[in-house]
Amino acid sequence: MNDARLFRFQDDGSIPNNPSLPVLFYPGAFTAQPEKIEQSFQQHGWGNTWQGSVFGYHHYHSNTHEALGVVSGSARLQLGGEEGEILAVKAGDVCVLPAGTGHKCLEASSDFRIAGAYPGGVEYNLKTGEADERPYVLEDIQNVPLPRQDPVYGEEGPLLVEWKV
Repeated sequence: MNDARLFRFQDDGSIPNNPSLPVLFYPGAFTAQPEKIEQSFQQHGWGNTWQGSVFGYHHYHSNTHEALGVVSGSARLQLGGEEGEILAVKAGDVCVLPAGTGHKCLEASSDFRIAGAYPGGVEYNLKTGEADERPYVLEDIQNVPLPRQDPVYGEEGPLLVEWKV
C-alpha cells in the first residue's frame, strides 16, 4: 500500500479548509493504470464522478469531501488557499480533499485530465471564499460525515486511519 503524504491547512479568512482532517496525497497510486481511477472511486462508494480539469481559481466544497485522481498529463495545483501548498501531480496520483479544502489549478499540460468523486455520490456545492458564505459553510464543513471507504484502497487504507475524529 502506497504511503500517503498528509497536508493540514488553517482557515485563512477566505478559504476555511478543514479544521480537523488532513488532505491525503497518494503519489503514484495508479501509475500502472491511471485509467482505472474512476472505476476504483466508484467501487469504493465514491460516486457522482466526472472527468475534466480543476478550476483556475480558488474554490472548495463545504458539503462533501472530494477525491481527485489524475487520469492523464500533469499539473501544478495549489491546495489550501493563497498561502497553501503547491503540489505537482501527474498521471496516477490521487488527492483526497476533506470538505472545505481550497484547491486551484495553476498550470496544466495540454493532456491533463482528472477524475473527481464524492463519498456516497453527494452533489457538491461550489464555494469561492466570499464573506457571505460564512458562518454557514463553517457549520456545514463540520457536519460532513466521514466516508465509509478509502477511494483508493477501499475498506483499508490511510484515509480510514487518518480521518478519525
